[in-house]
Amino acid sequence: MRYWDASALVPLIVNEHASAQSRELLRMDGEIATWWLSKVECASALNRLSRAGQMPENYLRDCLSSLELLADSWIEIQPVSEVRSIALRLLRLHAIRTADAMQLASAIVVAGEDRHATQFVCYDRRLDEAADREGFRVVGVE
Repeated sequence: MRYWDASALVPLIVNEHASAQSRELLRMDGEIATWWLSKVECASALNRLSRAGQMPENYLRDCLSSLELLADSWIEIQPVSEVRSIALRLLRLHAIRTADAMQLASAIVVAGEDRHATQFVCYDRRLDEAADREGFRVVGVE
């Protein structure tokens, strides 16, 4: 099983340095588990690219439509109290931001006791390091 951070989902939608790797991982296992707000994080990244002039408006609309289709197919971890409690612990232990703590906490809930068998797909170094320390097999940028 793979848990996908938003940083690994965006390359499925737009061409980035990690797109080939993300698409290959998805091809190998079409199941995506991710946090409840990953769709918002991805939309934020796409809109940020557009505002920066790196994506024309019509391409942004296409990307947001692709995000909708992708989000309809993934397993979404809801913002339950267990996720929040774990995220609070993670913030004490790791130098990560709030959204990263929620992503990692969601992955912990999904993986349960089987973290070493769960791949954590992420292209953010700080979050990669925290996931590794929490016992996940991290798939980062090659």
